[in-house]
Amino acid sequence: MGISGIVQGGLTKARIEALTDGIFATVMTVLVLGLSLPQVGLSESGLEGEIVNLSPHILAYVFSFVVLGVYWIGHHNQFHYIKRTDRVFLWVNILFLLTIGFVPFSTSLLGLYPFSPTAVRIYGVNLAATGLALYLVWWYATAQHRLVEKDLDPHIVTLARNRTLIGPVVSLTGIGFSFLDTRISLVLYLLLIPFFIRPSHIDIHFRGGSHD
Repeated sequence: MGISGIVQGGLTKARIEALTDGIFATVMTVLVLGLSLPQVGLSESGLEGEIVNLSPHILAYVFSFVVLGVYWIGHHNQFHYIKRTDRVFLWVNILFLLTIGFVPFSTSLLGLYPFSPTAVRIYGVNLAATGLALYLVWWYATAQHRLVEKDLDPHIVTLARNRTLIGPVVSLTGIGFSFLDTRISLVLYLLLIPFFIRPSHIDIHFRGGSHD
């Protein structure tokens, strides 16, 4: 790690990445605690019924786990280009992690009340806040090339910015549709997964760039 990776006060870019990885690992593990085992002594049919009752919790767990994976990859990709840090950036990243830490709660709530407008909106707000916080990380780092290389292609900055904003826009749209039909909201949330998993134009630049 060179001098360019050091923040005032000595905290390095690597320390921020290590904290972020630790938070993601913890939150992704905590998610499974929202799944309760069926009671002991059930008949086969009773066990099948309990598993069916748990299906909303299982689906919410799978969806949130993948979403967290999407945001972890997005954060990792950003730090491929981010070379320096400063005190404000530390707190911007902490804000992003705060939204990540809330995911187990919003996931458990959605598992308990999968079609409740309140639960669907809280989950959507969590998704939107996380996406906006990740956008803020990128915006702060790239504004006037504050924490990235001076010769970073503006096209890459714009591509990453626009792609990051898709999540909050879709999530906020889903919140709006929750006043009409929460099933539409859930479908919109689900559509975020294939959109972010599929390779995009920014991946071409990422693969072609230099590595730390």
